Amino acid sequence: MTVRAEWNGTVVAESDDTVVVEGNHYFPESALRRELFEEASRTTMCPWKGTASYYDVVVDGERNAGAAWYYPEPKEAAAEIKDRVAFWKGVRVSEV
Repeated sequence: MTVRAEWNGTVVAESDDTVVVEGNHYFPESALRRELFEEASRTTMCPWKGTASYYDVVVDGERNAGAAWYYPEPKEAAAEIKDRVAFWKGVRVSEV
C-alpha cells in the first residue's frame, strides 16, 4: 500500500515503505520532496524514542512550522524509525 502526505494541496511525501508507530506513519527520508522542507530549531523529548527534531513544511510560500518530526538518534526501542519522518499539524496522511 502506498501512503501519501499532503499539505496545502501538495504531496510532500509518498512511499510504500512506511513504519507505523503510535498511529503515525514514518516515511523514509528518501520519500520526502526535500525542496519543501526546512530545518526547524524545535526539539522535544520522548521517554522511549529519544529526542525529536522538526522540519517546517513550506508550500507556495506558506509555512507549516514544525509539521514534520524525526529522531536523528532514536533510542534502541525505536530503532525502526531511524532516518524516517512523520507528520502532524494539518498534514493529511492517507493510504492511496
